[in-house]
Amino acid sequence: MQTITLKLELQKPTKEKISMYYKMTEINTAFSNWLLHYENIKTATSKVFRLFSEEKFPSAIVNQTIREVKSKRNHQRAKKFQRLWCGFNNQNLRVEKDHQLYKVSFPTLHKRIGVPVFVKKYQQYWLDRLLSGKVKQGASELYEKRGRWFMAITLSFEVKQNSSEQGMKMMGIDVGLRQLAVASVGTSTIFFNGREMAYKRRRFASRRRELGKAKKLSAIRTLKDKESRWMKDTNHKISRQIITFAWENGVHLIRMEDLAGIRHSAKSRKEPGRNLHSWAHAQLQQFIQYKAQMKGIQVQYVNPKHTSQMCKNGHVNKRNRNGDRFYCIECGYQSHAEVNASINIAKAISGLSKKGL
Repeated sequence: MQTITLKLELQKPTKEKISMYYKMTEINTAFSNWLLHYENIKTATSKVFRLFSEEKFPSAIVNQTIREVKSKRNHQRAKKFQRLWCGFNNQNLRVEKDHQLYKVSFPTLHKRIGVPVFVKKYQQYWLDRLLSGKVKQGASELYEKRGRWFMAITLSFEVKQNSSEQGMKMMGIDVGLRQLAVASVGTSTIFFNGREMAYKRRRFASRRRELGKAKKLSAIRTLKDKESRWMKDTNHKISRQIITFAWENGVHLIRMEDLAGIRHSAKSRKEPGRNLHSWAHAQLQQFIQYKAQMKGIQVQYVNPKHTSQMCKNGHVNKRNRNGDRFYCIECGYQSHAEVNASINIAKAISGLSKKGL
């Protein structure tokens, strides 16, 4: 069973509704902190809210908060929640569609309301599947981010996968600094050059140094957040293109390197102190994996040993690779270095990693 979360933005809520959402969040946070120290939480029901407050509060949210606090209490390091957003389950939050307008309906302090939401094209696909019963709805959460309100809805679904590797079409993906990703299947390859991304990251780093000299710590944090959002957006775009490429080429299985053991390798000359993991390749792999699984494509991880040094005839030598050029000093085989590595990854020449198995 696979899961995804759709983050649906509420369409221009009124000031009255925004005020109510904030009040709901405030009450729910205070109640969750009270629950952290409530001795009988294991047997608590929605009636326990009366011990906390005389205010009216939807029992649907109370029950979901009890479940959340039960789950988080043993792993809660701090003795207090800074904020706990209001949550709903699949019985008290409904997704509705009126012509081309999508709404989410949920209980509030006064009554159940139906709120229109902005829906992106890919979200429309999943909401239509939910309404037709092809996917299952899980927990939902009402939250605010940068002045905008969202409803995050979890969906779960089954994917059909071929358990036998015989006859499966495989694709290998190599990640690096010169090329953020290179994906190969058969004789077809797609490249994602990292030159422009490296330039932008150097600009971010240069700006942070300037802000550091001026001791503008708040501006540095804001810039870091901006860079992180940009990297995340870029990784989403790259992963979507890779999965589309795999789907168009009939790929059944994607293989990638397990990066866990190579954190301090692949240093960049132009970016001192930055290595392979500074681009968040692990995040890119995560995006590729869950997008692949939604398409029913299996994902495996391979050991990275020799993937960039071995030629197609099995000769291994660290001198075989020089930048983007691969030339085997044993047999003379030549190729683009990342293409050669992605082919070796697809073949799992060093064996499969335990990651993801």
